[in-house]
Amino acid sequence: MTIRQLSVFLENKAGHLNQILEVLARNNININALTLADSLDFGLARMLVSDPENALKVLHNENYSVKIHQVFSLEMSSAPGSMYSILKLFADASIFIEYVYAFSYGSKSVLVFRTNDESRATEIIQKNNLKIIHESDLKINL
Repeated sequence: MTIRQLSVFLENKAGHLNQILEVLARNNININALTLADSLDFGLARMLVSDPENALKVLHNENYSVKIHQVFSLEMSSAPGSMYSILKLFADASIFIEYVYAFSYGSKSVLVFRTNDESRATEIIQKNNLKIIHESDLKINL
């Protein structure tokens, strides 16, 4: 029910994100979504990629600190209030959202998030017939 997301730790210096992007491009790994959180000294790039296992391997080989995390990925309407309606289901169940981001591909809007309670979040998703986006849905032929 979850998909794999890369989390890459990087120094907050000019060009460091581009170095990671170059490694992925050189290895024919497509980035479907990317978000970057930063502080004064470091950043954390979270991304959905076309080949998480290979991305993990090539980034480790380049000495980057990278991990794979499981996150939820749901299709949502592009209408105003769609994200609110979905996230309210989890809030009403007292499920904490650790982080969230959204993106569009084709005609679809996608909500990506991580919770503190994967099993209860899964129950909410199933109970409300929310449409799951699978890793295979995000793959493109390169």
